[in-house]
Amino acid sequence: MDAEKQPQVENEYAANISSIKEAHKRIKPHIHKTPILSSETINSVAGRSLFFKCECFQKGGAFKFRGACNAILSLADDQATRGVVTHSSGNHAAAVSLAAKLRGIPAYIVIPKTAPKCKVENVIRYGGQVIWSEPSMQSREGVASKVQQESGAVLVHPYNDGHIISGQGTISLELLDQVPQIDTIIVPISGGGLISGVALAAKAINPKIRVLAAEPSGADDAARSKAAGNIVTLPETNTLADGLRAHLGDLTWPVVRDLVEDIIIVEDKEIVDAMKLFYEILKVAVEPSGAIGLAAVLSDRFQQNPAWKNCNNIGIIVSGGNVDLGVLWESFNK
Repeated sequence: MDAEKQPQVENEYAANISSIKEAHKRIKPHIHKTPILSSETINSVAGRSLFFKCECFQKGGAFKFRGACNAILSLADDQATRGVVTHSSGNHAAAVSLAAKLRGIPAYIVIPKTAPKCKVENVIRYGGQVIWSEPSMQSREGVASKVQQESGAVLVHPYNDGHIISGQGTISLELLDQVPQIDTIIVPISGGGLISGVALAAKAINPKIRVLAAEPSGADDAARSKAAGNIVTLPETNTLADGLRAHLGDLTWPVVRDLVEDIIIVEDKEIVDAMKLFYEILKVAVEPSGAIGLAAVLSDRFQQNPAWKNCNNIGIIVSGGNVDLGVLWESFNK
């Protein structure tokens, strides 16, 4: 049955194992092959072997550089000369800025006014031109569209793009080469670019592997979408995990619908507790969005679900490490 399903993975989605391997070849000279960390102490708490794929050590401090680098290096020269534009709460913004700098082209970055200061500083550091928007997705998209019309720049969407999905999928190529025994991968979910790429690559390599999403309760549109069988958007979101507030796109939704086994809902307090474990035990600063995978594994929703009792070797995508330290200390003290 798995063999029969495999060609569908190749043909039905915005990316596939071929486009992901091509992306890896394209971006390999520019990205870090991020390390895997593990901890016997955390394993004993989780009751499983956990392998943390530390994209917090990626250039720009997050996995986003993979997709942005692939998208921008894939542009034809006549497109690239006009520059690129995007909208993002931070990590994708920094990634586009850095990838554009590598190619020597302008980057116009629309950022909501509520974005963490550390992420805005990354954009400026990498040479991106910051244009402010209101926090809503409508404002972000509207301002980006206006900039695109005025500049002629090419839109590099944060997640709903085949080149972006392919770039993010390179994580699975590395992870399953580094730790072949992994039977389950847990991935933060927001717009779905990361989990789409990870799922497409992982299931092409090992059709039996499970892919689970982790999502904050204050931004649970993906879980609602899975339950409804179609894309559900929320009028507003409320979560400490600022990188997980987007909604699924028409390119990412089919992959989430078909290839993601389940979505584990996590409370913000559980995310903060997971951040503490990363800091205290692994000695790694992880942003809330990056800590949610560990929070999901430690949650009762996962631990007490008989469906996941045989998830023994779990890869956890630590998606980013751009922490706003002021907010972090405040959250620790609540």
